[in-house]
Amino acid sequence: MTIEFAQSARSSIGIEWELALVDQKTGELANAAGDVLRDLRRADGKDHPQIVSELLQNTVELVSGVHTRVSDAVTELSRLLDDLRTIAAARNVVPIASGTHPFGQWFDQPVTDKERYHKLIERTQWWGRNMLIWGVHVHVGLDDVDKALPIVAGMLRFFPHLLALSASSPFWGGVDTGYASNRSLMFQQLPTAGLPYEQIRTWSDYERYVDDELSTGIIEDQTEVRWDVRPSATWGTVEVRFCDSTSTAAELAGIAALVHCLVDDLAQRLDDGESLAELPPWFVRENKWRAARYGLDATIIIDSEGRQRSVADDIAALIARLEPVSHRLGCAAELSSLHGIIADGGSSARQRKAAAESNGDLTVVVAQLARELGQRPRNF
Repeated sequence: MTIEFAQSARSSIGIEWELALVDQKTGELANAAGDVLRDLRRADGKDHPQIVSELLQNTVELVSGVHTRVSDAVTELSRLLDDLRTIAAARNVVPIASGTHPFGQWFDQPVTDKERYHKLIERTQWWGRNMLIWGVHVHVGLDDVDKALPIVAGMLRFFPHLLALSASSPFWGGVDTGYASNRSLMFQQLPTAGLPYEQIRTWSDYERYVDDELSTGIIEDQTEVRWDVRPSATWGTVEVRFCDSTSTAAELAGIAALVHCLVDDLAQRLDDGESLAELPPWFVRENKWRAARYGLDATIIIDSEGRQRSVADDIAALIARLEPVSHRLGCAAELSSLHGIIADGGSSARQRKAAAESNGDLTVVVAQLARELGQRPRNF
């Protein structure tokens, strides 16, 4: 089969940010998305084009337009968040952003009434029902389809850096899981989710793979390929989709800046005739697990020889190396802000600290998440 890869401006950027809705008094998940989205409808009765539904009725997703700078995309999302917060408040609901809800129970959550969601749950059953999780997807435009699969493979070297920075799901069903990102390991249980296949190296390989998936009934359309990093043919982008939902707009800006710089840097290396360095797949898988388990305290494998380094130290080195790229893309301040995430340990560490200081009261953690999301990002 032939899959057309849409034309896209090189290094354009778009962001999707999944948020949970909670009762502003109890902190419990609120299945209010349908009502909130109806309240957000335009004067002509049409749904809001950038604040949309997701799998569960406790979830909304904010979708930016296409931008050239991270700051513009995050500013747009912040405005959408303000609109959402105003409408939700009228129903005594507030949004929070994290990979999981600290004490919500998966079996209490109704599914949004759309055919594709019902089909997903029918097929995946218990694991599908367990997808009480929220994430961030960052799209970066490519000017050549032949770059798509090499960049997908090349980005896997940086999986632990991005996951450790975004990790925000230490709790699950009222229990401290011991993981910084429990979400990332749960999501990979779905069919077609998880790490990409190392055998798929060219666009024709990808077309054959999608054809096999369709012909055997594994998927019904190509958007159901849910790899952690994937080519998005519809938009002409590489999509990084494994990060936990970032708890603040400032953290979102920093992590999106790192994705932006990495993809642009890899694209430029291909233009310069270089081969992109990769890790063996068994090291990639181990790094994913280590980042999910330990977050910014992880020690990761940094090359094919098996050398290891603190992920925090390697992120700092990566920020320094990418500084010229960040100036070219207009996101130098956002990229540099990642030092702040390293310093405070990120959202997973803040959530655990809040729980410890309140004798394990996880409603306090939810209240903290609501306050953090309410903070306006500083002007970078």
